[in-house]
Amino acid sequence: MQSNPSNHQINPQVNYAKEIYLAGGCFWGVEAYFSHLQGVKYTSVGYANTKIPNPSYELVCTRATNATECVRVVYDETCIVLEQILEEFFGIIDPTLYHRQGNDIGSQYRSGVYFTDLNDEAIITSYLAQIAPNYRAPILTEIAQLTNYYLAESYHQQYLQKNPNGYCHIDLSRLKS
Repeated sequence: MQSNPSNHQINPQVNYAKEIYLAGGCFWGVEAYFSHLQGVKYTSVGYANTKIPNPSYELVCTRATNATECVRVVYDETCIVLEQILEEFFGIIDPTLYHRQGNDIGSQYRSGVYFTDLNDEAIITSYLAQIAPNYRAPILTEIAQLTNYYLAESYHQQYLQKNPNGYCHIDLSRLKS
């Protein structure tokens, strides 16, 4: 099943909206976590920086696409800034793992931060340099400009909201009530 490529063009109207794309293993848990953060106005799950346009989940799992499972996070920068988003993100993943998070193994589960605003690259790079001494191994998180993003199939969107007992490698108890 392929998603409609026009669906990924959905752009919610948010004052002071910025967006960042986060890959941290299976996208279900990352999406569930970020959808609950104050200042985050919209999330969706999809496939980022793929070699093949509009790939299906099945095709992504073959590793032929070079896509990564990714979460689009649209946020109001008057409520939450990129550094706070990065702090939350690196608090729920292990950036030293190569092509895996939790039980998920494969290049589509690599960690990554993908930006659309070129000014964000310096913020991301600076943040990684700041946290690197906290880890015993080098940070392997991919930092790159987003080249494309295709919305994943509808059954993946808000998956854990629809399936509360579904698999999740993210510790959702970290969310502050």
